[in-house]
Amino acid sequence: MTKYNFESIEHELFRKSLRKFLAEEAEVHYEQWEKDRLIPLVFWRKLGEMGYLCPQVEEQYGGLDLDFSFGVIIQEELERIGSSLIGVGLHNDIVVPYIEAFGTIAQKSRWLPKCVTGEFITAIAMTEPGTESDLANIQTTAIRDGDHYIVNGQKTFITNGIHTNLVVVAVKTNPNAEKKHRGVSLLVIEGDTPGFTKGRKLEKVGMHAQDTAELYFDDCRVPVGNLLGEEGKGFSYMMEKLQQERLIVAIAAQTAAEDMLSLTIDYVKSRQAFGKHISDFQNTQFMIAEMATKIELGKSFLNSLIEDHIAGKDVVTKVSMAKYWITENARELSAQCMQLHGGYGYMEEYKIARRFRDIPVMSIYAGTNEVMKMIIAKNIGL
Repeated sequence: MTKYNFESIEHELFRKSLRKFLAEEAEVHYEQWEKDRLIPLVFWRKLGEMGYLCPQVEEQYGGLDLDFSFGVIIQEELERIGSSLIGVGLHNDIVVPYIEAFGTIAQKSRWLPKCVTGEFITAIAMTEPGTESDLANIQTTAIRDGDHYIVNGQKTFITNGIHTNLVVVAVKTNPNAEKKHRGVSLLVIEGDTPGFTKGRKLEKVGMHAQDTAELYFDDCRVPVGNLLGEEGKGFSYMMEKLQQERLIVAIAAQTAAEDMLSLTIDYVKSRQAFGKHISDFQNTQFMIAEMATKIELGKSFLNSLIEDHIAGKDVVTKVSMAKYWITENARELSAQCMQLHGGYGYMEEYKIARRFRDIPVMSIYAGTNEVMKMIIAKNIGL
């Protein structure tokens, strides 16, 4: 378990309470959720009842008015159970902050209280077939028609796509904008809006319990009052919020790496081959030592970034570095840890097999690692 410099007695008690809750309400059911390919709605409502949904939201809207440090603890403890719980982190620390930052008082009063209770489960719909990370070239349009926008288009790879009933959607309100990114806006679309439908639940290599779906908008009439912020500023809003989104992914990858190392150390110390424990072989010791070193480096870097982010500093370049390096490290570790488990590592009954399936997508979503390298190169003057 990572311990951050900002952690106080209050943080430790919060973590302990959350860990106990997850042990009783998530860990014992997780394997079944993976088989069912879905996390039940009742779990979301229990999270809300316990104050684990959007704790950063202001008290006037039903939240606890806590800072991002508590969100870090929630994300770590969820990932310790399994990567399929990433949708909760997306709801808490990626989607809802858009409403908090850019919503009007009326919008916040309407949506935030139910986000805190779990009555609303949020998603953010950026990615489209054929565009993926190229957000300036999205094709979903929202054309003004009196007091409504008429939305047409398709989104894909949407986390929480099956359960969601409140979606922040990136749309083109000005498809003819000379600079394409200036034609992008954000609309909040509620689940019962006519013309909004959900496609199939996508079958993924890993993260089986986490629902991912396609979303369709066919002459979907959305009130102008659901515009988030100002027209034409959606792209800049997304760029502003991607720092925290990518930090969340790095935190998840770091937690997964620590969990995999712990699992593997326990395994090699308990298993024998050729008359001695697997942990007694020098090759095993060197592999473990190398993994432990890389994990420690990632932990130190991440710790400093979290503190800077909480302090409000612009750490886009370093967050891009962390997202790229830590997720790549976790992917490498998953293969090495599976190898040290031998044939048993390939069995579904061992957690390392699930980690091996779940980890690779971390280097893809929230902007591929190739995009992270482009950002880093640009920001250091290349």
